[in-house]
Amino acid sequence: MNFLRGVMGGQSAGPQHTEAETIQKLCDRVASSTLLDDRRNAVRALKSLSKKYRLEVGIQAMEHLIHVLQTDRSDSEIIAYALDTLYNIISNDEEEEVEENSTRQSEDLGSQFTEIFIKQPENVTLLLSLLEEFDFHVRWPGVRLLTSLLKQLGPPVQQIILVSPMGVSKLMDLLADSREIIRNDGVLLLQALTRSNGAIQKIVAFENAFERLLDIITEEGNSDGGIVVEDCLILLQNLLKNNNSNQNFFKEGSYIQRMKAWFEVGDENPGWSAQKVTNLHLMLQLVRVLVSPTNPPGATSSCQKAMFQCGLLQQLCTILMATGIPADILTETINTVSEVIRGCQVNQDYFASVNAPSNPPRPAIVVLLMSMVNERQPFVLRCAVLYCFQCFLYKNEKGQGEIVATLLPSTIDGNSVSAGQLLCGGLFSTDSLSNWCAAVALAHALQGNATQKEQLLRVQLATSIGNPPVSLLQQCTNILSQGSKIQTRVGLLMLLCTWLSNCPIAVTHFLHNSANVPFLTGQIAENLGEEEQLVQGLCALLLGISIYFNDNSLENYTKEKLKQLIEKRIGKENYIEKLGFISKHELYSRASQKPQPNFPSPEYMIFDHEFTKLVKELEGVITKAIYKSSEEDKKEEEVKKTLEQHDNIVTHYKNMIREQDLQLEELKQQVSTLKCQNEQLQTAVTQQASQIQQHKDQYNLLKVQLGKDNHHQGSHSDGAQVNGIQPEEISRLREEIEELRSHQVLLQSQLAEKDTVIENLRSSQVSGMSEQALATCSPRDAEQVAELKQELSALKSQLCSQSLEITRLQTENSELQQRAETLAKSVPVEGESELVTAAKTTDVEGRLSALLQETKELKNEIKALSEERTAIQKQLDSSNSTIAILQTEKDKLYLEVTDSKKEQDDLLVLLADQDQKILSLKSKLKDLGHPVEEEDESGDQEDDDDELDDGDRDQDI
Repeated sequence: MNFLRGVMGGQSAGPQHTEAETIQKLCDRVASSTLLDDRRNAVRALKSLSKKYRLEVGIQAMEHLIHVLQTDRSDSEIIAYALDTLYNIISNDEEEEVEENSTRQSEDLGSQFTEIFIKQPENVTLLLSLLEEFDFHVRWPGVRLLTSLLKQLGPPVQQIILVSPMGVSKLMDLLADSREIIRNDGVLLLQALTRSNGAIQKIVAFENAFERLLDIITEEGNSDGGIVVEDCLILLQNLLKNNNSNQNFFKEGSYIQRMKAWFEVGDENPGWSAQKVTNLHLMLQLVRVLVSPTNPPGATSSCQKAMFQCGLLQQLCTILMATGIPADILTETINTVSEVIRGCQVNQDYFASVNAPSNPPRPAIVVLLMSMVNERQPFVLRCAVLYCFQCFLYKNEKGQGEIVATLLPSTIDGNSVSAGQLLCGGLFSTDSLSNWCAAVALAHALQGNATQKEQLLRVQLATSIGNPPVSLLQQCTNILSQGSKIQTRVGLLMLLCTWLSNCPIAVTHFLHNSANVPFLTGQIAENLGEEEQLVQGLCALLLGISIYFNDNSLENYTKEKLKQLIEKRIGKENYIEKLGFISKHELYSRASQKPQPNFPSPEYMIFDHEFTKLVKELEGVITKAIYKSSEEDKKEEEVKKTLEQHDNIVTHYKNMIREQDLQLEELKQQVSTLKCQNEQLQTAVTQQASQIQQHKDQYNLLKVQLGKDNHHQGSHSDGAQVNGIQPEEISRLREEIEELRSHQVLLQSQLAEKDTVIENLRSSQVSGMSEQALATCSPRDAEQVAELKQELSALKSQLCSQSLEITRLQTENSELQQRAETLAKSVPVEGESELVTAAKTTDVEGRLSALLQETKELKNEIKALSEERTAIQKQLDSSNSTIAILQTEKDKLYLEVTDSKKEQDDLLVLLADQDQKILSLKSKLKDLGHPVEEEDESGDQEDDDDELDDGDRDQDI
């Protein structure tokens, strides 16, 4: 401190050059002193001198201060002093109290020192490394210094940070700092870093900047927050504006949904502070950045849909219709809603359904138009309403039709004010700005919609009591001829040009009034002042449209006669010169840049954006049309007719191709459906075959097990335990088993007889049909008959194998029955009571009764199968007449075989049920310890499975 006092005392005592000497001594002390305390005191003294003697400290001490940052990183205090000193040297923040004439000099001084500092990129890298320090006295001055460098020379500093390893990531860590002052200054740093640098903007966005900034905005209270919210919103605008990649990332990250909470502002609002107005204004601008007309159409459309789906558009409309909203916020909200609905049919339809909270409720469009045609409303608000109306009608034929319909006689409601009535009122008002706005709004209702142009011709206006009504078209031309203000005439001429373009019927109506053409030629031919040149150019454009879109339906005003009139009264060169006045006007290029009507004052409100597109489109073709001869016109008409005919033919064939494509699509769907059904049926057949094979395997396994069990039980007692079964139950089971045996034998014999009959019928009919077919049919039919013969021979072989299998199974069944009878006659072991014997008998009879019932059901199924086979026989008899009938009956035969297959499937299901019941009887007999009945059961089961095998063979046939 004594050293510092000596320095400061020397400053006041000596002359001016003593400050430079003092600074030089301090710099020498920083460079040469070996004690850290001495260097620290010297740097602290330089810091205190740096604000007042900025130039001297900057020239002499900058190199030494940078050296301190490199060598004394272990001491946070000296680092903090060095950073603060560099900040005072480079920053211009402290120059506010300086006189205005020295402000520019101070700014140049900061830029020069910044250039010296970044001349060595390692200095910026060193500063980035210091930001990794958590010490507040190091990190905060470092953030301020880097922010000042970016403000002075942004692009070169941005490039150094961009190429520095993890440079941007280190700066992003500032947003996660728990100390608010560092976090808030970090937001300011990122603002300067991301300004006009797309590469850094993308890196910052992908470092999760959106998530962190939105969290900060939420923590600070959204629109009710302080200046921190404002800084975050400005940073978000830097990241999103004119950056399609970041906009898509913002939308895909579902961050649009989080914006809805920003606009939850109701009527009962406690107040609107200046900061809240600023915050909400920036929030609305951020929404507009995402849906700006200058963005790619696809990106804008996806953001518009997301805003509708998450309810953001609905929230904006709520603010739009709320009361107590400040004028500038209301204006910006209207502009925001305009761009959210522009060109998006869903959003436009929703906006058309919004009603103002009035009594009775009125559509929001009507309420807005009332403000537009009211000359007492602010100019910017009226411009915003016009822009909203234009965006509502942009690419919205439905909305255009609804607006025009409010002007037609059949839809006018005398009890309420409609949009059409307001537009007409503004069109013929005494306020020239209302005239211009209404004319442009009505022109947008006709833009690119020939149907509505024709419908608008039906509009009739009552001018005064006792006079007949006149058309809207005629009334517009009447006002033009009355010599009103230039703004009014420009608006009406733009409306008429839009109305007549691409609408020959409207051109005919316009030319039908004999006073219109002389008025236009008179306006064009006169030599008027510069103010009237624009009106002359628009009159020339309107006359040119009347020529170019003329269908020659009026003899006095054909294309050729109008061109002759121009040549006689105006001159072609003079006409073309007057036509060029439009695009040469100073306000024309300004209006052609952006769709939004943004004018500094009403006097600049001359051109509409969409009208400039129309002028650019028609100026060249009208010039060519004026210089064309009548022969060229005729040739052009012929070419047009030929092209129309060609287009009609092409359209006709396109419709035919479209219909055929639809038919092909239907057929493809049918084919795919049939394929699916076929695959399902094949899958079902495969599953059934596998199940049958499983049953066969289970049957063979049980057969082996039963043989082993019978052999084992033959040496033991037949009546181990009764297990509580009564003798009556055993006798009932025995009776059931006997009945089932008898019915099984009967069913097997019936099956054998039916198979024999079917085989004989098929063999005889196929032979007869084959001879007749081969004698009379074509080679193709002969091939089909041969195929049928092969199929029938295969069926015959299968039937033979089936009958052999049935015989084998019958033999095995009889053997099993004999074995059962032998076991039944065997003598019981000692100790077996008559009660046990009676119980076994009852059990066997019960099983026989169950088998008998199942056999009856099988018999019914076999009868049904016999009837199906009889039907097949009849079909085969009727097929002997002709080859065609043969083919038809072949198909029917396949259908009947399919039905038979289904019946066989049902039979298989019933046989499976029988098998389960036999198994249950077997288990009961096992419990009784009666080996005779178990063998009988195995024999019965074997017979049943033989029948299953026979059924499978029939099914295959």
